[in-house]
Amino acid sequence: MRCPRAAGHSGDSPAKEALDVPMVPQQIQFADDMQEFTKFPTKTGRRSLSRSISQSSTDSYSSAASYTDSSDDEVSPREKQQTNSKGSSNFCVKNIKQAEFGRREIEIAEQDMSALISLRKRAQGEKPLAGAKIVGCTHITAQTAVLIETLCALGAQCRWSACNIYSTQNEVAAALAEAGVAVFAWKGESEDDFWWCIDRCVNVDGWQANMILDDGGDLTHWVYKKYPSVFKKIRGIVEESVTGVHRLYQLSKAGKLCVPAMNVNDSVTKQKFDNLYCCRESILDGLKRTTDVMFGGKQVVVCGYGEVGKGCCAALKALGAIVYVTEIDPICALQACMDGFRVVKLSEVIRQVDVVITCTGNKNVVTREHLDRMKNSCIVCNMGHSNTEIDVTSLRMPELTWERVRSQVDHVIWPDGKRVVLLAEGRLLNLSCSTVPTFVLSITATTQGHIQPRLGLSPALGDGEPGVLPSQTFQLPMLWWDVEPLTPYSLSHSQMSMWPVCTCRRSMPT
Repeated sequence: MRCPRAAGHSGDSPAKEALDVPMVPQQIQFADDMQEFTKFPTKTGRRSLSRSISQSSTDSYSSAASYTDSSDDEVSPREKQQTNSKGSSNFCVKNIKQAEFGRREIEIAEQDMSALISLRKRAQGEKPLAGAKIVGCTHITAQTAVLIETLCALGAQCRWSACNIYSTQNEVAAALAEAGVAVFAWKGESEDDFWWCIDRCVNVDGWQANMILDDGGDLTHWVYKKYPSVFKKIRGIVEESVTGVHRLYQLSKAGKLCVPAMNVNDSVTKQKFDNLYCCRESILDGLKRTTDVMFGGKQVVVCGYGEVGKGCCAALKALGAIVYVTEIDPICALQACMDGFRVVKLSEVIRQVDVVITCTGNKNVVTREHLDRMKNSCIVCNMGHSNTEIDVTSLRMPELTWERVRSQVDHVIWPDGKRVVLLAEGRLLNLSCSTVPTFVLSITATTQGHIQPRLGLSPALGDGEPGVLPSQTFQLPMLWWDVEPLTPYSLSHSQMSMWPVCTCRRSMPT
């Protein structure tokens, strides 16, 4: 055998001819060690090879926000019999054997959640949550796992489910189950699985929740509808999303919110940090991982210019995208203009934009009419909590074809061949398709950690009368920055020395 490079040129020099020697067969003989890819694969073989390649690209710590792909096991976790090392089976996760990997993820998150860890160390000896039985429904990630374990360290008993069918990190759920937390969640749940997991957390013999920590309002809605006797005995509800807060206000206006409820979403720490900075960084992460799109020169429309919308617009603008904003609030619309964005109606730009992002917390912001008018290969995604902002239901019609191209990425194909790229089936993009910055979530988690003891134990909340919980304050441990103290003169002119963390609204008389 001749060296290919030498054989491909005429007039080789003696030095090159000296390299033309037979190659050692043992150095290139791989027939016993690998598949023969020279043979044309069968249909089944092509499918298996494609599955192997796509799965290897998602089965890593950093992709799709989970160590494991949701399609790696056809058996539903509900049909498995699993126990942790202590012999307990009071959980339902994808694979309990992944607990070691999940523990590493949690330990990494703890390193950047100094405020929450400080709270845990300071209060775990006092056990301020002793007697609290918290049922939670949030994203189950390494960051929320730190919050859950902090609540347990403060004396609470916790049962947990996921608020999003795509955002669960399977290895983290396994680590929580191994630590003794009753967690019922896995990545890629069906709608039936979603509600089954919530019910398993609430409907337990010999255990009744007295506090709710919710993200989106689904857990609160389920307890209110299915278990009204349990709902009446709840000491307090903590809600951290704008969607869930809106649902609480609806109950309040109807005179049906008979328990204290804490609006974390409107706290300064949530609005000014989590909603803004978390989304500013994670929007790009989610879009890059799913579509590999280059933003320079792309036309993007962001629906909503609240704190989430502000973060998304700032990130996209920094990468050279041409950003349009749609907004119904005149103040937010004016802010968008002052920040250099063109405020438009969605119908005016829908034919020309390359990316559509919703972040309003509302319903049917992008309708079937908008989707029909989009250009070919337009990317559509949602950064709000609820999956109702994009009218995905209208896309599940016989005339449209769905094609899964990679994890959390679907092409919806029209009869004329036009394709719209839909991400995470219209669910929350960043937590479904990527990860989020740990430090920012630490601020929100610390807010919730401070709220829980006060909400559950304050006598002012148990008298059944309408009222407002006084704003609580805390000071985050400083990292590399320092805060300038007020002089006595300045303090006399100041109405507050620290930011208020939260407000609490209870049922108002009708």
